[in-house]
Amino acid sequence: MKPRRPRRWLRRLGITALVVLVLLMVSAVANVVLESREKATAPSYGERIAVAGGSLNVVRNGSAAGRQGPPIILLSGLGTAAPGLDFAPLLRELPDYDVLVVEGFGYGYSDLEAGARTNENISNELHEVLSKLQVRQPYVLAGHSIAGFYLLDYANRYRPEVAAVVGIDATIPKPGDHPVAEPEPGINWAKLVADMGLVRVVAAVAPGVFDPDSHAYSDEELQRMRTMMLWNFGNPAVADETARIGNNAAALRGVTYPDDLPVLSFVADEGDGRAAAKTAAAEGLLRNVTRHEVLPLQGGHYLHWTQAGRMADEIRRFLAPADLFYPMTWSWPRMRRATTAPEAAVRTATAATAAGMP
Repeated sequence: MKPRRPRRWLRRLGITALVVLVLLMVSAVANVVLESREKATAPSYGERIAVAGGSLNVVRNGSAAGRQGPPIILLSGLGTAAPGLDFAPLLRELPDYDVLVVEGFGYGYSDLEAGARTNENISNELHEVLSKLQVRQPYVLAGHSIAGFYLLDYANRYRPEVAAVVGIDATIPKPGDHPVAEPEPGINWAKLVADMGLVRVVAAVAPGVFDPDSHAYSDEELQRMRTMMLWNFGNPAVADETARIGNNAAALRGVTYPDDLPVLSFVADEGDGRAAAKTAAAEGLLRNVTRHEVLPLQGGHYLHWTQAGRMADEIRRFLAPADLFYPMTWSWPRMRRATTAPEAAVRTATAATAAGMP
């Protein structure tokens, strides 16, 4: 009798594995069916613009006609499922500006597959979108979290087109001199989990788990963001962007904003004791910038969820000086370098700045 006991456990283990496999297959099929039905019935938002490599979705708060001040371009943080909705509280607080949320590859209603998510590619894709939309220049670049990399890169590549920069708890590339290897292809576990329907199961059991910690959204907006999280979770473009964070940070070592470019940096004070260090890091990055402000605000990393009103007031105040909007005040040599050789412009940071940049 003793020799049979291991076989009995192996049989039970095999049956259990088979049951789990069947359940996962059922869940995966149900996920595909439900997603197809959702996409067929849910109206999309924004306007898709063709660029090299695919199409990006752009959400605009109405017509540009009659708006005061420069256009404001908003870029989201890493993995934000629906930036056009995520930024809704801030858009509602800026009705007097022409505000555009550009959803990068892997975000919102943009294509979910793209080429390498390098700073250069992301900047050039954004520039192509703004050019095709004929957005009035100079415009203000604003971005949350990891978009801090792309704000810094873009402002150096296309300086003549940028009036000012606004960072929303923006990520700052840290110094270093060690090389960073190119990301190796591997299994996209997040996408695999999503395809199996497991993210949908979590959302069904705890519907609010993916919701913003904010009362600034309508029930319809919250439901749409939950649904789009299910669609976009772990997609290839965001997976590649995540894998390239180290490479993109390394590419920006020693890079600073142009001296004459106004920069407003919001820093999230989350009450965890890190606000002072984050503020010092932002000041270190901006110390060469003639007109800059670093403003800590109480709230979580997604400051626009809870501080949209205060942020809008501060943005208006910061953008008030009229000379921000007249590129003729910029020097011709800087314009020429940024226009004719954007890659070289990105590398123009001084060694002294590189040594001290947090």
